[in-house]
Parts: sequence; structure tokens; C-alpha cells
Amino acid sequence: MANGFDWLEVESLDLEAQGVAHRADGKVVFIEGALPGERVQVNVARKKNQWEQGQMSALARESAQRVRPGCPHFGLHAGACGGCKMQHLHPSAQVAVKQRVLEDNLWHLAKVRPERILRPIEGPAWGYRDRARLSVRFVAKKGAVLIGFHERKSRYVADMQVCPVLPPRVSAMLLPLRELVGGMDQRDRLPQIELAVGDGVTALVLRHLEPLSAADVQRLRDFGAAQDVQWWLQPKGPESVHRLDEGGAELAYRLPEYGITLPFKPTDFTQVNAYINRVLVDRAVRLLDAQPQERVIDWFCGLGNFTLPLATRARQVLGVEGSETLVARARDNARLNGLAARTTFEARNLFEIGADELRAAGPAERWLVDPPREGAFALAKALAELHGAGGWAAPARIVYVSCNPATLARDAGLLVHQAGYRCSLAGVVNMFPHTAHTESMAVFDHAPP
Repeated sequence: MANGFDWLEVESLDLEAQGVAHRADGKVVFIEGALPGERVQVNVARKKNQWEQGQMSALARESAQRVRPGCPHFGLHAGACGGCKMQHLHPSAQVAVKQRVLEDNLWHLAKVRPERILRPIEGPAWGYRDRARLSVRFVAKKGAVLIGFHERKSRYVADMQVCPVLPPRVSAMLLPLRELVGGMDQRDRLPQIELAVGDGVTALVLRHLEPLSAADVQRLRDFGAAQDVQWWLQPKGPESVHRLDEGGAELAYRLPEYGITLPFKPTDFTQVNAYINRVLVDRAVRLLDAQPQERVIDWFCGLGNFTLPLATRARQVLGVEGSETLVARARDNARLNGLAARTTFEARNLFEIGADELRAAGPAERWLVDPPREGAFALAKALAELHGAGGWAAPARIVYVSCNPATLARDAGLLVHQAGYRCSLAGVVNMFPHTAHTESMAVFDHAPP
């Protein structure tokens, strides 16, 4: 047979949820839509000396973990939505794949093996997505508006009528939103609608490139009243976001186990999956195991998602973030929740922090580290530089919450091989079901030199 149409045995999934197979000559083939254990043919789209990439074209042996996708817009066909990549794989198998991704990254990139694997944090597989950035396009040739995620590997917006990963009431709102925007004077100057769901409040942020007419503003108000949503407007960058109309309930989420409420703006960083976030926070607090007499530092503290729950357990918590504005917001949240006396907040450039700044931050028995995708390399490097230094007391335990297994592995290598830590525990957090996005948590315990 021609090289592109040989039958291939799929061995595993890669970080992009593509099946991985090998040809007889050893060349790696990445296959969209294929699952481990399947026997498939592939239409090759790209060829290099060492690898090929394409889409599954025929299936001779099906995996027992293959399921019918829950969304009519998912697939490999032209126009398919690119928001999800793994709907064809059973949710429990998705978690197993992500666990393997985490373990493989830790070992192959850092030669680190956790002493024990944590049970995965899982939750509802549908209707979970409380945050989303939806593209808006007025297609003049069709005289229609499209609202949704982009098509697979395309700048075009998928023609979505429903989205089962969004909350049901928001999914049901997609077609009415299309009708609303289609009737607006500025319909071709409205590139994006951002979704933020709080406890009992649904907010929509409309990005508009030109000032809205009075008629368009009234259309938004009428829609908001009919659909029970708050409209926020964004004429420029994220700092320009403001409520269309004041009044009504505040956008906030709660951590009921700790009696904490965290107000937020719809463009603030908050976790996409509120249910998983509550479980994640509770596990992190329990694993960190801060004692009433101890001091804790929460690096990359954000609005206080971990800082404030930790403050209900520890003597004092220092929250550190890179923005003075964000620090002020976190401080306000601490006051709101009656935790100002047990918290302090500082702004530092955490991507350039060094050993001297770690000393200046003062000793702490425990650290919580929750960086963005870039990881916490500078922090781990500074900790390694201080290993064994006189007058320095390293934190006894670090809980590291990661949204990128590669940067977690890089930082784990520094902590284990240079900073005197062992990786006691690690496990995945299925924050984004049906996507290849892998969130995880690892625990590092210090062994004094």
C-alpha cells in the first residue's frame, strides 16, 4: 500500500491528544482522532524526516474506551469546533492519559518519580466551564453572526448552536446571542464576548471597537433583563472593563468549607471550573497541613484563592503577586472575609526573584506555589541557591499547583536535585474535561542537609 495508507497500531496519546504510532521503519506518526490500542489508517497532512502528522481515515479495531462525543460540533470534519480534543475518549480514560502525561514529564524531563500518586481530582464532565472567551464574527456573505470557539486549526469561528461544556443556560443562550448581535448597529465591530459565571450571577463582557449607539445599549439591557445576565463593556484593554449598569448581585465565588467569598471582575483570573477549584483548594490546604503556630507563603497568590483558606489554619500567611493592583484586590478580599490580621500581601516580580529576596521575605514553614504556565523557575532556582546556606531555613513542605506539566517537571528537577527536596506526592486535576490541558499538584518535602 501507499505509505500514507498502511494500517498502524496506535500506542499512546501525545500532549495534543493525538494518537502516536510507528511505521515499520521507525518513523513516528501523530494521528488526530485515533486512540491507544486502535488499528487505523491515516491521511498524512505533514511529513518530516523523523515524523508525520495527519487525521485518521479508517478504523479497523476500535478502543473499548472510545465513546460517542457529547457535542454535535466535535469531530475531525471541516468546520468542527476546536474547543475540545478528547470527547471521543471516555472521561475516566482522559484522566488516565493526563496522569501518564504528568508522570512522563516528571521522569523524562527531570528524572523525578513521585513516591506516591495522588487520586485524581475529578468532577462533572459537562456543563463545567464557568469561564470562556467566545469569538464573534459577522459573516456578511451569509448575513449571519457566529459566536463560539474557533474551528480546528483555523481562524474561522465554528458555527456553534450549542456547547455542552458551558453551563446549560449559557449554551441555550448562544442562538439568542447571535440574534442579538445580528440586530445591533455595530455587529461587525464586536469581536468577542467573554463569559464569567459566579455564584448566582452570569456576566458577559462585550468587546466593542467603536462606541455603542444608544439603540445598541438598549438592546443589551433588554437582553440582559430577559436572560438574567449582567453586561460588562470592554472598549479597550482589560483595564477598561466596566459594568453597563450598576446594581444587582455582585460577581463572586465562594469556598463554603472555609466560609470565604471572593468577589471578582469578569476579566480577572479565576479558575474555569468552580467545582474542581473548591476540591483543589481543600486538598491543597490539607496537604500543606499548616499548623496554628506556623507562617505560610503563597507565591502567585492572585485574588487570594489559596491565601485566605490557608489563613484560617496558619498563624500568618504572606501572599505574593506580581501586580500592585492585584495585591490591593487580594488585601480587600482579606478584609472582606475578616482575615486581614492573619494576612499580608506584597508585590514582587516573581519571574526574576533571587536568593536575597527570598531571605527578605522571611522564614516560612510551608509554601504554596501556584504559577501561570511559565512555571516558577526563578523561585525554584533561588531556593536551590540557598540550599545549605547559613542562616536560611528552607520551608519544610511545598505544595505546587501547576497548569503545565513541562514547567512543573523543570522546577521539580531543581527542587529535588539541587534544593534538597523529595517529591512525596503528585497527581492530576481534571480542570478541563475533554481537552488535552493537564493541571496537576505535587508535594515536595525538605530533607535537611
